[in-house]
Amino acid sequence: MQGIIAGIITSIDVIGLYIVLPNVRYRLLLSIWTAFLHMLFPLLGFELGNYLLQFLVEWGQWISSILLFCIGLQLLLFSHQEKKITISPILLAITASIDTFSVSISFGMLNLEKTIFIMSAGIGALICSYVSLVIARKSQVLWGEKISIIAGIVFIIMSILAVQQ
Repeated sequence: MQGIIAGIITSIDVIGLYIVLPNVRYRLLLSIWTAFLHMLFPLLGFELGNYLLQFLVEWGQWISSILLFCIGLQLLLFSHQEKKITISPILLAITASIDTFSVSISFGMLNLEKTIFIMSAGIGALICSYVSLVIARKSQVLWGEKISIIAGIVFIIMSILAVQQ
């Protein structure tokens, strides 16, 4: 039961990232990629955690922060243009999933059941991603281009907060 709860909690963070992205073309593809990466990164974390722990502890925050900052900046720069620039679903999925690698190292040390944790993280990420993206698309009708400005500011703030932790 702990593995299931841990996997679901690990996947909830995609809601915060995807709920503010109204202009995602391939919502299902992005959700599937995110679910896949929410399973791959923890698997790598379980298996390679001891070898990569030092690197991730030192650089994980910076990598996440830089990716979030770049996405936020892109949203701000292109929010007033009629032609919407789409962000690659793979880049979004990696940004949303990279933190699961470091989290899985901790769960591996707690001896959680690996398969149950990885499956629940993937299924949870798929559901959270797709629902968030559908809600974001519907909110585009109400908010228009303001959602891109809000999303850009939120991502830049998140990138700054990620570095400060």
